Amino acid sequence: MSIACDVRLNTRLSEEDRAKYQNGEVIQNLLATAKTIAIVGLSTEKTKASNMVGSYLQDEGYKVIPVHPKAEEILGVKCYPSLSAIPEKVDIVDVFRPASEIPGIVEEAIKIGAKAVWTQLRIINLEAASAAKEAGLEVVVDRCIKMEHGRYGGMLHWAGMNTEVISAQRRRNLGA
Repeated sequence: MSIACDVRLNTRLSEEDRAKYQNGEVIQNLLATAKTIAIVGLSTEKTKASNMVGSYLQDEGYKVIPVHPKAEEILGVKCYPSLSAIPEKVDIVDVFRPASEIPGIVEEAIKIGAKAVWTQLRIINLEAASAAKEAGLEVVVDRCIKMEHGRYGGMLHWAGMNTEVISAQRRRNLGA
């Protein structure tokens, strides 16, 4: 593999932490089995990354639940002020909040019985990740769920991300 397409360049985690928190089998399994994804910090602004990710996940068939303390609705879906306020089961808690807020979000994710906590690119709190893992949750750190979905679905990202997957097959819907 040439250095130009080495996805390890996109993370600040050590080799050991990558093995723990960026495991390809775990990521693929989460994307294939999850139905409901709560996005903590989903922005009301359409140009923000969290909004684009939420919209993409909806288009791919996932039920997206926005968690935003001040918004009533985002992406046509009712917002909740916290994970605890969500009245249904959540598979993945995807986080677009600063690393300092991750411990509280992990506590809430554990309380609601989420299957996994996923922190987006450059959002790293290894102590909180370890606590989530110890509680039995799957954990993904410093990865974009949209990019990983595209990578493991066998399609190139619309912005040209190198997915390291080359295929003549049609893309798969991992969420179906």
